[in-house]
Amino acid sequence: VTAIVSQNGNAYEDGLSEGWAPWRAYWADPSPTRREACRASLTPDAIREGQYLHGADPSRMSPDGYTLDSAYMARPGADEIQLDLILDYRSNVALYPAFQAYFRAHRPPLLAVWGRNDAHFVPAGAEAFRRDLPDAEVVLLDAGHFALETHAKEVSAFVNRFLGDVVDLR
Repeated sequence: VTAIVSQNGNAYEDGLSEGWAPWRAYWADPSPTRREACRASLTPDAIREGQYLHGADPSRMSPDGYTLDSAYMARPGADEIQLDLILDYRSNVALYPAFQAYFRAHRPPLLAVWGRNDAHFVPAGAEAFRRDLPDAEVVLLDAGHFALETHAKEVSAFVNRFLGDVVDLR
């Protein structure tokens, strides 16, 4: 690994917001009742408002992303697949200590460029990278979860500069 760029990609439990409570309950007890409690996150309103528009400037948000996501979610069985993925995400969280050990052992350059208003992966998760990678660069934009949807130029400028500093791009 030459370098890591994280755009609201979490590797620390600090970064999981309170909004994860229904999912954490489902991970601990994957009962039908807990599964149903997570289904609310799959509605078109939840996708649009919770994933795309929360913390984002709506004037900078194209409806393409959330409209397409909602259309995909409307396909028969897509909700069940997504609920299975939500359950499986617990295996990712269980690997957080291994990710952190990798960071400490190998010290890859890391840029965390996140939306500070993300309802899911909160800024503490971005800042936590510095515990294991003191030289990590952390940038918090005035954006939501999908910072690239509203701040693509800004994110790409940070990524290009960062990679130019740590990778020979010739």
